[in-house]
Amino acid sequence: MNFFNAPISITAIASLSPLGNCSFDVWQNYLKPTTCIRETSVQGQAFFLASIPEHLKPELALIRASHPHYQTLDETVIYAILVARQAIRQADWDQSDEVGINLGSSRGATQLFEQYHQEFLTSTSTPKLCSPNTTLGNISSWVAHDLKIQGPQVSHSVTCSTGLHAVLNGVAWLKAGMSKKFLVGASEAPLTAFTLHQMQALKITARSAGTYPCRALDLEKQENTMVLGEGAAVACLEPGKVPNALATIDGVGYASDDARYNFSLSESAICFQKSMKMALGSITADQVDCIIMHAPGTMLGDSAEFKAIEAVFGTNLPMLTTNKWKIGHSLGASGMLSLELAILMLQHQEFIPVPFIPAQAHAKQINKILINAVGFGGNAVTILLSRAH
Repeated sequence: MNFFNAPISITAIASLSPLGNCSFDVWQNYLKPTTCIRETSVQGQAFFLASIPEHLKPELALIRASHPHYQTLDETVIYAILVARQAIRQADWDQSDEVGINLGSSRGATQLFEQYHQEFLTSTSTPKLCSPNTTLGNISSWVAHDLKIQGPQVSHSVTCSTGLHAVLNGVAWLKAGMSKKFLVGASEAPLTAFTLHQMQALKITARSAGTYPCRALDLEKQENTMVLGEGAAVACLEPGKVPNALATIDGVGYASDDARYNFSLSESAICFQKSMKMALGSITADQVDCIIMHAPGTMLGDSAEFKAIEAVFGTNLPMLTTNKWKIGHSLGASGMLSLELAILMLQHQEFIPVPFIPAQAHAKQINKILINAVGFGGNAVTILLSRAH
């Protein structure tokens, strides 16, 4: 299946992550071979994690203070409002535009769920706003409220491929002519004790320090090294090629692995093989200059995705990278942060490598990049991104 008779333009992208909150800072931090991951105490227990920089917390507090209702919202919503405001300004959209919104999250209102549940255990009662403030639909609906945008508002969770599934949805709405512009992305604030312990229970999280606690894309590692991160990213999509495009989406792919793999991939990630081939469409494999892998830092996950890439590209592999060694795994938002990295590499014509894996031969130009994301059970998405000309 390939319905890309015309590309989709990305006219803006905004993010909040351990790298910062503006494109210049994000790129400058990508150029440094250092990680944002730190060992941090959460309720008395040490975890490796990558959090939003402290100097950005006052800006988030200002958003909370900008409306009475915002003071009771989960961090996932506040993060999304911040980056959505920035993206809309960057794309020069206004309230009269017909705009659809699809913003998702893997975990949703984790912080509020834990807070409200603890209150329930101690008092057997819940606050009046408990239910509305913990629904997943909160993210898109509050962003639409904040931006005063009328249009379809979709929120969803497809675990760690949530963000790129939002891109799929936005592309589909635009291709169908059901909307003229679409705001897509994801937000995640999972650095809570309960969520961290959930990941720990899966035995996939980093246990050793060193220069790089998360060894994403290191195929020689002998233990799992996934690290949770947090953040949000949104992109503005418009049909066709437009003058202010940052990059164009020239293909999308999606597929699922066999359901018996409840939280890991099949040995050679059949889902990724299918999603990458679908995204390529009529583009030959040798035209792809780089793949930004999902590569969460687990032994099975990294290895399976690499085998899938070998199955599709043979011995002539594109440059391979991932950003999880630097910013951790922000679950549903991770694919969108990878999309941002792809756009930055296309714009600056510079490849960002993983510092602890062998150097790769670099393409003279970076024109086409594949971005992979996958969720629990093998729900994979691949986006083919091309340089704007």
